[in-house]
Amino acid sequence: MKHKPWFNRLLTRVVMMTGMVGAAAPAFAHFQMIIPSDEIVSAGESRTLNLDLMFTHPFEGMGLDMKPPARFGVWVAGRELDLLSTLQPSRYQDRVGDNYSAYQASYKIRKPGDHLFFVEPSPYWEGAEDRFIIHYTKTVVNAFGMEEGWDHELGLKAEIVPLTRPYGLWTNNLFRGVVKLNGQPVPFARVEVEYFNDKGEVTAPADPFITQIVKTDANGVFSYAMPKAGWWGMAALMESGETMDHEGKAYPVELGAVLWIKTHDIEDK
Repeated sequence: MKHKPWFNRLLTRVVMMTGMVGAAAPAFAHFQMIIPSDEIVSAGESRTLNLDLMFTHPFEGMGLDMKPPARFGVWVAGRELDLLSTLQPSRYQDRVGDNYSAYQASYKIRKPGDHLFFVEPSPYWEGAEDRFIIHYTKTVVNAFGMEEGWDHELGLKAEIVPLTRPYGLWTNNLFRGVVKLNGQPVPFARVEVEYFNDKGEVTAPADPFITQIVKTDANGVFSYAMPKAGWWGMAALMESGETMDHEGKAYPVELGAVLWIKTHDIEDK
């Protein structure tokens, strides 16, 4: 039986909200996102970057409401700049057709070198998992060919520090990074990887294809080769050991170290 589009959207939303339709459905991976309009700004191009911040299930194209972030900034040329006041509320329309609260910002590139944009979102209460989620998220934008700073450690509570330059990547390049918590490598941490399937052009043949899973080694290092051009999110998940109150009860806090990188296909002339 072929269902109408509105029915399919409704069914998808039911799965997302309840976590089951008949049999138990797999959990959706959460990703804080920070996506710039360009990851490499060359001479002669526009110096103004537009950055979109949203909280989503990126492969499925489903949105979640994002609260005002606690921190938003950029590190460049040895300095960290507070950009929290530049954020403007926006809306993210997911592929199901619903709108969710999100944020946007514009930033004018003034110096050459690597720009490390980062966001610390407000804690997100996930009732389906009885926990709070905080994803410390960053992305790197290179400006005018000066490739310095991309491996700088920001000192976020949870952070992926690149061991591979996180821009200028071809499809199928192998990316390596080290996961840190409070500045220390995290051995055997779970890292979830998802493709930003914003146009819905990719269909997973089975649920395990949606979220790729790798683990860090004994030194906190992980690797992943991106099989398709586009934006890829990598989220290392860790227990903070702390709790937060929700309706008078203490619940655990999950920390995520998230990094967004972009790959490109090689095109013959």
